[in-house]
Amino acid sequence: MLHERGETLAVAESLTGGALGAALVAVPGVSTTFRGGVIAYATELKSELLGVDADQLAKQGPVDPDVAVAMAVGVRERLGATWGLATTGVAGPDPQDGHPPGVFFVAMAGPDGSQVEARTVDGDRAAVRAAAAAAALALLRTALTDGNASG
Repeated sequence: MLHERGETLAVAESLTGGALGAALVAVPGVSTTFRGGVIAYATELKSELLGVDADQLAKQGPVDPDVAVAMAVGVRERLGATWGLATTGVAGPDPQDGHPPGVFFVAMAGPDGSQVEARTVDGDRAAVRAAAAAAALALLRTALTDGNASG
């Protein structure tokens, strides 16, 4: 769909640790649309590389819907893409910042705004990471098919 529209995509990943980018590059021909990604696993890198407000990170922590949106906006701007996707959350096995394993946020930023979704899934680290990558792609697919890119 991105290729047909002449649009591009960049990803900002935390808990998925590259799984989202790997899912994208598994598709033949993706080089015409995929600009690249930033794996900002450490909290300070979300600010340094993606432009997430450091005060916001200090107050809300990295597992937060507003942080997910800021990551998506930041990667979109920094990598010069039409669309930005972001993942942040807790893959486990231990809780983080008061959030249990399996809690994550996926966000999308596009030409007409941004969206974020909260999810909670059961499973081990691999299952949570896979679910987050799939949820991010589904969010983009919905925006591209429904034209719903604001929220």
